[in-house]
Amino acid sequence: MRMSRSFLVAFLGFLVLAVLIQAQDQSGFISIACGAPAGVNFTVRQTGLNYTSDANFINTGVSRTIVPELRHEFLRNVWNLRSFPEGKRNCYKINITRGSKYLIGASFLYGNYDGLNMLPKFDLLLGANRWDTVDIKNASVSRHFEIIYVPSLDYVHICMVDTGLGTPFISAITLRSLRNDIYETEFGSLQTYIRRDLGSNKGYRYDDDVYDRYWSYDDADTWYDNVDKWKQLNFPIDADSLVQNHYQPPAVVMSTAVTPANVSAPLVISWKPYDPKESFYVYMHFTEIQVLAKNQTREFNITLNGKLWYENESPRYHSVNTIYSTSGISGKLINFSFVMTETSTLPPIINAIEIYRVKEFPQQDTYQGDVDAITTIKSVYGVTRDWQGDPCSPKDYLWEGLNCTYPVIDSPRIITLNLSSSGLSGKIGPSILNLTMLEKLDLSNNSLNGEVPDFLSQLQYLKILNLENNNLSGSIPSTLVEKSKEGSLSLRYGSY
Repeated sequence: MRMSRSFLVAFLGFLVLAVLIQAQDQSGFISIACGAPAGVNFTVRQTGLNYTSDANFINTGVSRTIVPELRHEFLRNVWNLRSFPEGKRNCYKINITRGSKYLIGASFLYGNYDGLNMLPKFDLLLGANRWDTVDIKNASVSRHFEIIYVPSLDYVHICMVDTGLGTPFISAITLRSLRNDIYETEFGSLQTYIRRDLGSNKGYRYDDDVYDRYWSYDDADTWYDNVDKWKQLNFPIDADSLVQNHYQPPAVVMSTAVTPANVSAPLVISWKPYDPKESFYVYMHFTEIQVLAKNQTREFNITLNGKLWYENESPRYHSVNTIYSTSGISGKLINFSFVMTETSTLPPIINAIEIYRVKEFPQQDTYQGDVDAITTIKSVYGVTRDWQGDPCSPKDYLWEGLNCTYPVIDSPRIITLNLSSSGLSGKIGPSILNLTMLEKLDLSNNSLNGEVPDFLSQLQYLKILNLENNNLSGSIPSTLVEKSKEGSLSLRYGSY
């Protein structure tokens, strides 16, 4: 049977539109399959998420694969991994939009990729700060870390640090762009602690969730002595009929809820933090999922550790309302009680909850201009040192050959650059001039050629300049000679 030309054109147009819609759905998404072969892009069938190889984000480490018998248990994006048998700190550099808010995820599945069955423990850094410790307890159980973060630079570094307890690795990295007016805090970033679809027996993520948040179902271990006192409710909601807010919890998540099994008792949600000093932000999502009769009302107050926290909440039918903390919450036991008001005829409900732990990142990233300059120097001269991640921070992983200042308020600045005996060749390039706070520059014992550039005199804080044992020619610029005679610059150049 022949297909008409007009039908074929229409069909092809539909396919193109479908692809475009899918691409638009994932705008603001970065999904990286670590260790996947260079140039490989694929779509995970179960989620529809598009992943790309990590080859363009890192130039260290080796690609490995989990054991074949585990593949059927996990999604394709964690079948490969990148292992780091060499170097103290190995980092991904991912370009993003400075000042925007991101949900960043890092996944780790050991999968006995090396056949050694040696479970590693290592540190995970985000930029200049320690994010968490990755402690692999089971070769066939994945670990996932997630944080809401606003980068101060136009890229982020995600680094694995060898702490001497096994070879670091990573399976997948995800970044999801969020609205800047949600998940706001007084200070710090928000590390995911709990995100639950209450009343459900199944987990959900993209494409049910536009931000690819994973909503897990309840289990008795999550809450402190609460779950057996709840009753599950389930009334399906079509996504088109749910009036959303900026947090956009999925319709399928909002279709379920919990209510007290004893209708005259309060609904209680509580948990015991590992550390009573930890600070949490809580986001509760509500909607009415039942059609109420004219003589029925549902209204309740919410107390936090016995004190009124929010009053007269009355969920609207198929319309999302999110109630959240505006400052951090802490304590040995955090207890929320949902109590019927006197005028209510129905018990309280809650559909979903998110709890985030405040993560303070006290160390600032190195000043962007210095980072750009030292990165250019590394590229131009092919510096082969273990220069990974932030140049100055953390202090324990300061790049070899650098010294930095660490102001209390401002970003760290590079004040020393020592590239002596580093195999450098070519001319002294102008990128050094962009290290504007430089006090000491040592380029001795290399194969640099050409003239000594006059622009070095523009480094107003430079106190020590060592150019000995190179192939430089010509005379020293008079401005440098003058500074040397004045005593403001210690200059070493050949037999000068």
